Amino acid sequence: MKRRTLIKGMATGLSSLYLSKVFGSSLLQTNTETISGPFKPNWDSLAQYQVPDWFRDAKFGMWAHWGPQCQPERGDWYARGMYQEGSDQYKYHVQKYGHPSKFGFKDVINEWKAENWNPDELVGLYKKAGAKYFMALANHHDNFDLYDSKYQSWNSTKLGPKKDLIGGWAKAAKEHGLPFGVTVHASHPWTWYEVAQRADKTGPLAGVPYDGKLTKADGAGKWWNGYDPQELYAQNHPLSKDSLDNNSMGSHWDWGNGASVPSKAYCDKFLNRTIELIDKYGPELIYFDDTALPLWPVSDAGLKIAAHMYNTSIKKHGKLQAALFAKVLNEQQRKCMIWDIERGQSNQIEPLPWQTDTCIGGWHYDRRIFDNKGYKSAKTVVHTLVDIVSKNGNLLLNVPLRGDGSIDSEERTVVEGIGAWMQVNSEAIYGTRPWKVFGEGPATDSPAPISAQGFNEGKGKPFGAEDIRFTVKGKTLYATMLGWPTGNEAVVKKLAKGNEAGNISSVSLLGNGNLTFEQTEAGLKVKLPEQAPGKDAFVLKIEGAV
Repeated sequence: MKRRTLIKGMATGLSSLYLSKVFGSSLLQTNTETISGPFKPNWDSLAQYQVPDWFRDAKFGMWAHWGPQCQPERGDWYARGMYQEGSDQYKYHVQKYGHPSKFGFKDVINEWKAENWNPDELVGLYKKAGAKYFMALANHHDNFDLYDSKYQSWNSTKLGPKKDLIGGWAKAAKEHGLPFGVTVHASHPWTWYEVAQRADKTGPLAGVPYDGKLTKADGAGKWWNGYDPQELYAQNHPLSKDSLDNNSMGSHWDWGNGASVPSKAYCDKFLNRTIELIDKYGPELIYFDDTALPLWPVSDAGLKIAAHMYNTSIKKHGKLQAALFAKVLNEQQRKCMIWDIERGQSNQIEPLPWQTDTCIGGWHYDRRIFDNKGYKSAKTVVHTLVDIVSKNGNLLLNVPLRGDGSIDSEERTVVEGIGAWMQVNSEAIYGTRPWKVFGEGPATDSPAPISAQGFNEGKGKPFGAEDIRFTVKGKTLYATMLGWPTGNEAVVKKLAKGNEAGNISSVSLLGNGNLTFEQTEAGLKVKLPEQAPGKDAFVLKIEGAV
């Protein structure tokens, strides 16, 4: 994941001539086998895509955003922050491991053993919490593959845990009957790791380069003898414009504004690694932490991967069952894949299915969040899920794993709380579709706008009892109250006589039973039990309104 402000994704019809003017070279064509199947590696062909019904029905997935950057337990983007002199992660790294000229991120990888990882237990816990699909990090911006890759020597079967982590997650997901997905973030190390080319400006080691430019020859007699650090860091190139600005990744993310453009060999390698990941582990879902598609618009690698993913799904199932996600999509690109919003929500019913990806803490594990009891509550997650589903979306929730592969006690409590709510109320979630309107209440009057790829989470007015979200399944309407009304009476204004709804014939409360009600010109008035039958959110099941 990332902390940045993105520029808007570039138009889909960009020509190679135009791109050569922008980036100084023509569009990089990547190598792969001839793509066979109905989908071709271009935007017009990918626009045939239709989101599969199973994904639309699933609504809720869980994610293990876990890799070697979790080992220090000091938060997201550690492998970048540790090379930023004076930053919190730099100071922590120097104290815990030593100076980054002597102990770089490659050495953090060597410390990571994943000794308490139990994928079967974790996926079982997530399924019990209500997840209908499971996704696992396949690689991050740190460029370390968490699977058996013949194209990337720096992978978890050879170094660090010396385990096939994606293989283990895939097996657990299959055993628990959950569709399995992978998330791919490794298109960006080229620019993201440029900080590793730096040196301290002050102090006793001022001017001593960090380890980002080391070569295979430098490994003689070291634990990494025989491995080329440049295969991991990819820093044998000039710096991007403004690279010395720690915040430059935002403007460079779309390979514009002076970003150093990756070589053809780099793009080919990313393509081959990702095709191998798809072919070897058979994911039904693939998420790209990219604008539009990986390496677009400087390479067509992402287009080829998308076409291969869709054609592979058709060959496997007889019809397209794959779900592919990316960010900051224009109107045409939203027809080609599923729009993913990071840490945020849409403020309207979207015409096409979409997804929010978010986390109960930091993307990579941060021990301080546990110590300070800073995780999102089960209530917050439930409210987020209900709001998203009412707008034609799905929620993908990350529960960050510790370096050893376990989750902590606070996280487990949150997951179990989500499961308790879903056990009673999930019929208002699974298999539903948006109603005529997504909801009503004070929070709808002051929505927070999306910033680039998302990041409007928690910035709107807090949800309360007057905030209601609607979903529909067949002829049944569900109205979920995001709080328990005072006076034991609920008033649903959108269901007033002669308003959006028909003549209501019955109202019940999930987890309780039938209720008395009156449909008036002011709204549907429902008499509630004296005691709330649960917590977090409460679902009215309504017949006759649709």
